[in-house]
Amino acid sequence: MTKKLHIKTWGCQMNVYDSDRMADVVAPLGYMPSEDAESADLVIFNTCHIREKATEKLFSELGRLPALQKEKKAKGERMIIAVAGCVAQAEGAEIQRRAPYVDMVFGPQTYHQLPEMIARVTREAGMVLNTEFPVEPKFDALPQQSKTGIGAFLSIQEGCDKFCTFCVVPYTRGAEYSRSVKSIVSEAENLVANGAREITLLGQNVNAFHGEGEDGTVWGLGQLFYRLAEIPHLKRLRYMTSHPRDMDDALIAAHRDIPQLMPFLHLPVQSGSDSILEAMNRKHTGDDYRRIIDKLRAVRPDIALSSDFIVGFPGESDADHKATMQLVRDIGFAQAYSFKYSRRPGTPAAAMVNQVPEEVMDARLQELQALLREQQISFNQSLIGKVLPVLFDDDGRHNGQLHGRSPYAQSTYIDIPAVARERINGQEVMVKIISANQSSLNGAVAVD
Repeated sequence: MTKKLHIKTWGCQMNVYDSDRMADVVAPLGYMPSEDAESADLVIFNTCHIREKATEKLFSELGRLPALQKEKKAKGERMIIAVAGCVAQAEGAEIQRRAPYVDMVFGPQTYHQLPEMIARVTREAGMVLNTEFPVEPKFDALPQQSKTGIGAFLSIQEGCDKFCTFCVVPYTRGAEYSRSVKSIVSEAENLVANGAREITLLGQNVNAFHGEGEDGTVWGLGQLFYRLAEIPHLKRLRYMTSHPRDMDDALIAAHRDIPQLMPFLHLPVQSGSDSILEAMNRKHTGDDYRRIIDKLRAVRPDIALSSDFIVGFPGESDADHKATMQLVRDIGFAQAYSFKYSRRPGTPAAAMVNQVPEEVMDARLQELQALLREQQISFNQSLIGKVLPVLFDDDGRHNGQLHGRSPYAQSTYIDIPAVARERINGQEVMVKIISANQSSLNGAVAVD
């Protein structure tokens, strides 16, 4: 009997990957994806604890479900409600207290046990709370991915041992764990066989990867890339999110040697101030970051950079903010993500007494974002007139348009007759860039 599954996902690409894998796990039980919660037999909220007010957003979404649950029950049917992900891991007891109608609460390390949890909910009354860190790696229990597009995600590493003072990841995702190269290559080959041409490797600290290699030794991320580049028909490789401390020479050499590895790197720095970086427990300085970028640009001059910034970390002074602005000017970013600091319960930074006033954070964030926006527009406009390989993956925003990704991960659009779209979609095609805005490029197929 076919049942309907609705998953709402917040947060990073790792959560997107996890949601897709949850759908794979419950598919043998008859659950097929649905766009709406109203008719679903199983509703899963896959949560993220990084962003501000994550818990309150969850309860706001949950609040409309009890009425739907009652409507189902009146028809002799059942709606199972589940909360997954990092908020579930961190605040399972609070969810139990405030939302007793929720049937399952489970963390990001236990979703491979979904069939067993569903069976328990079906058999017994009461909530299933599963926020342990199981001994067996969840990846060993997951089926092959069923959802594959031109671009695909592949999780190779989870957890974090860095303990940045602002971050909950070590507490919600656990210690760093790396999959074996054999299992990664097998999943990558399956993705390519099902049509993927670009694979993005995921991890909380993806460049901390240290998995068992095919020769029995421990491989780093650089060595893994050389192996993945051998897979036929795999045109592009990317990875996120990295930590400056794990940006080693072998990975930098891979950027030099492997044409499939795209010239685009997301490398969060968080701040340009050494005193703030120390307070964050980042274990690198602003100049350490600059030296890494110099090394990358020496081997791959066309590399473009993205980063994360936290504005208003406790104790941040005007001088600290100016140091961040100077680092941005020194490096130059093709894109970046910037946020005001917000307290995360249980993290060391939440207990720091020298919190920055909201109005000061607002002003600093606006100044930083204006500079980052200027740099992003400047980078995009620098591509006008250039010919870039674009991997096309879907229809565009209007009829007769096709969407693809540049090597720098920008959305790129071309207008093309319908008769040619079938031939080009899924292919990497040389495109001359005609115009650019802050977030995307427009072009035309280059003619020899």
